[in-house]
Amino acid sequence: MLGFFERQRLVKKGLCSSKLRRRRTESEWLQTLEHGPLAKVAIFVAFIVGLAALIYSDMRTQPMEKVFIAVLIFLTALAQIWINHPKTFERNSRVLLVFGVMLLHLVIVKMILVTADNQLLRGSGGSPDALSALERQQLWRLAVPYAFAPLVLSVLLGKNHGIYAATFVSLWGAIVYRGIDPIFLVMSLICGFIAVFITLDVRRRSRLVRAGLFVGLSTWILALIFGLIGPIIWESIGGTHWQILGLQSLVAVGSGIITAFMVSGALPLFESTFRITTNISWLEQADLNHPLLKRLVIEAPGTYHHSLVVANLAEAAAEAIGASASMCRVCSYFHDIGKLVKPEYFTENMRRDRNPHDELAPTMSALIIIAHVKEGVDLALKHGLNQEIIDVIQQHHGTSLVFFFYKRALQQQEDARAGGKIMNIREEDIPEVREESFRYSGPRPQTREAAIISLADCIESASRSLDRVTPQKIDQLVSDIIEKRLLDGQLKECDLTMRELEEVAESFRRTLQSMMHSRVAYPDSRTESRSDRRDTPMPTSRPTVPPVSAA
Repeated sequence: MLGFFERQRLVKKGLCSSKLRRRRTESEWLQTLEHGPLAKVAIFVAFIVGLAALIYSDMRTQPMEKVFIAVLIFLTALAQIWINHPKTFERNSRVLLVFGVMLLHLVIVKMILVTADNQLLRGSGGSPDALSALERQQLWRLAVPYAFAPLVLSVLLGKNHGIYAATFVSLWGAIVYRGIDPIFLVMSLICGFIAVFITLDVRRRSRLVRAGLFVGLSTWILALIFGLIGPIIWESIGGTHWQILGLQSLVAVGSGIITAFMVSGALPLFESTFRITTNISWLEQADLNHPLLKRLVIEAPGTYHHSLVVANLAEAAAEAIGASASMCRVCSYFHDIGKLVKPEYFTENMRRDRNPHDELAPTMSALIIIAHVKEGVDLALKHGLNQEIIDVIQQHHGTSLVFFFYKRALQQQEDARAGGKIMNIREEDIPEVREESFRYSGPRPQTREAAIISLADCIESASRSLDRVTPQKIDQLVSDIIEKRLLDGQLKECDLTMRELEEVAESFRRTLQSMMHSRVAYPDSRTESRSDRRDTPMPTSRPTVPPVSAA
């Protein structure tokens, strides 16, 4: 409250701006929830309690023994996620997502299997309707969504998490149903693995439906092998039960497809709740009709073209090392939107006859250049852009140096010292040039994708200064820039290995060479007279036509 009145006092005096810059703040209690051990323990306890409740709902078998086995499997799952997925284990929101989806999967399976058993009990006892009760039970058992948790976690967190979910929901599901049900275990494992295999690289929602279709066909084949449909076939040969056979086949195949539609509908909810962006969402955001990109086309066309080229460079490099190519493309589109505030101060948007930096001190020029990062974050928050995009905007320059204006400031300082000796100016009266004033505020790139975009941005800008483009010059340019970034420590906080960095560099070289290739100089037909062509002797042999590169 006191800070508010103090700010208003400064605004009245003209010593403070009346506008506040938009910021993304993380409160301390949110950080505690995300990384605190107590929250993690609470998630684990809640999962065990929910699992025990599912087991105790069936009192026909020894529930205590089943709970003990389930807890042992849980300890194995805990060790597995701690060893193989440490980044997921560190974040409580990811732990909640993994175990919450698996518990939801088990609840759905339990409800369906209990309904199947109830159908059998209602028609049992020697009644003439006993066979139809058995058929109804088989229909419900064929409707189990074996691939729900594997599909969700595979799309949201990757194939390794999908395999993790397929393994452990199968083990727990077999225990929750009837002690250890081998048929359920095998069907759940195979269907889960097939779902993960089909969704290794999901870029469209139609791919989910295809995965559901394959899971449904797998369910039908396995049900046929294990006799869930088999007995009906032999009785149908006589000619009376083909309708039941068709219905069971429809349920088996349809369960996989319905599961895929359920996952497709639930994905936006999971993405917004746990702040995860899938490849499907990245492609949906790669729309060049976004208002900010439309403004770039009109107000800063040079920056817009630069962003498109950076997107091509970054996407190809990400594909070379297995990073998120879709994320690199979309984030590259928006990484320089802060230049919309003062587009004329950036080289790609300047007019040939005027350079506004000629009228400014180097420190002021550097301040304007550096400010485009903060302005970009402000615009991104205002338009509600994805959190990963905001992170890339902040990180794509890291803490690098605005070298051009820093060298100009040093040169002006040297000139002032030389003139000061003549004018008898004291050394302490000459302005000091501090390197910190010419560096971006950071942070450095924290992910592989942010590092790739940072390198692509710098390399694309530097490649425009090449007078004669040759493969040797491109190779040297890429090597020099990456080496300077390494020596400056700009890549030490991301996960790029040296081998991946070399693959990224090779991808940059290939892409630049294909984009900046030279063309054959064609003669101008307007300057060639008909008489010249008539007097030119015809060659006795067919001339050699120089190869023309593709446009």
